[in-house]
Amino acid sequence: MGQREEPRRAHPRDGELGEAVERAQDGDEAAFAVAYRIVQPGLLGYLRGLVGDDAEDVASDAWLEIARDLGRFKGDGAGFRGWTATIARHRALDHLRRRRVRPRPSALEQDVLDLPGPHSTHDQALEAMSTEQALRLVGGLPQDQAEAVLLRVVVGLDGPAAARVLGKRPGAVRTAAYRGLKRLATRLGAEGVTDEAPRTLGESK
Repeated sequence: MGQREEPRRAHPRDGELGEAVERAQDGDEAAFAVAYRIVQPGLLGYLRGLVGDDAEDVASDAWLEIARDLGRFKGDGAGFRGWTATIARHRALDHLRRRRVRPRPSALEQDVLDLPGPHSTHDQALEAMSTEQALRLVGGLPQDQAEAVLLRVVVGLDGPAAARVLGKRPGAVRTAAYRGLKRLATRLGAEGVTDEAPRTLGESK
């Protein structure tokens, strides 16, 4: 009773991003700035979900590492987006450890897994949410669902790329994203957007 494979969602600027990264690897500083401008908004949104108000500082640390290791990267624009998200996640977890804030374990529900709904459930949730709406709403999701949704909606990664960032099997990430998106779609339809500020993932209510 598995879920169908999600269609790959190409980010509209991945072609431009791939070209910019290739030029940046040849020493073109202006091209690196282009890559930064394309990636940074989604990366910052993801980090806000992980570390809250410290996202800017963590992003700065991540970009220092990205710039330092750029020559080692191999791949296209979509691959670069996933690579930068992996680096940012590592820096965020380091930051949380330094603050001695331990994210609480995932609160996965033990009830019967809902049968997969039509793909329109995902599509409607993705289309209806702006970045700010997503950040407000994901604060109420279990950590694994929140990260899966942030990587899919805010960073723009497909399922396999998000799985690589999280170090999990694609099926587990698809399940987490499905559950999270279904919850968000229900909230969008039934409750509307809340006024609560986003919390750091794992932060107690």
